[in-house]
Amino acid sequence: MSDIPTPQSTAWQQSDAIELENVAVLIVDILGGDEGTIPELEAAADNAISIVKAARAAGLPVLFCDDAHIPGLDKEIGLWGEHALAGTESAKPLTGFALQDSDFVIPKRRYDAFFQTDLDLTLREMGVDTLIVCGFDTNICVMHTLAGAFFRGYQTIVPADACATFLIGTQKDGLTYFSRCFDSRVVSTEAVLSSLS
Repeated sequence: MSDIPTPQSTAWQQSDAIELENVAVLIVDILGGDEGTIPELEAAADNAISIVKAARAAGLPVLFCDDAHIPGLDKEIGLWGEHALAGTESAKPLTGFALQDSDFVIPKRRYDAFFQTDLDLTLREMGVDTLIVCGFDTNICVMHTLAGAFFRGYQTIVPADACATFLIGTQKDGLTYFSRCFDSRVVSTEAVLSSLS
């Protein structure tokens, strides 16, 4: 993939080792329930669905971090208009993920899935220190969630083709930022699937 940045010289990015017993998959705002997603996001959503299936087969926890906004209250609505309102189809994970009883759904009201949610507590109680993060928008909710993970000491892996941007910035610049600023290991979906198998 041409969007994957050259790895930084850190020990994490120079390695492809992964200890699966400490890994969880975070799906950030791949939403739409039965309604589906917009056409330009479908390929990335399909890649994320493949990663979730492989993660479940490997016994890894899967957490869906989903916008669930309160109409007339949440600040994001003033910036972006009404979207992913709590209780609506547009705030549910895509039906293609086929939610399981073992999955966690963590509603959020800000870009960062760690902010004012119990995501960090849930991950720590599971003994997780490494996150595979997929989602939309690369340069908004994925970026801020990765910042939250970095500030809390998590290692992160970002499958570049299981993320997408459609609201602001470029995919390539976002992925480069993850690598440079958050020490994220930016790879392909194929590489993640190989690690999980």
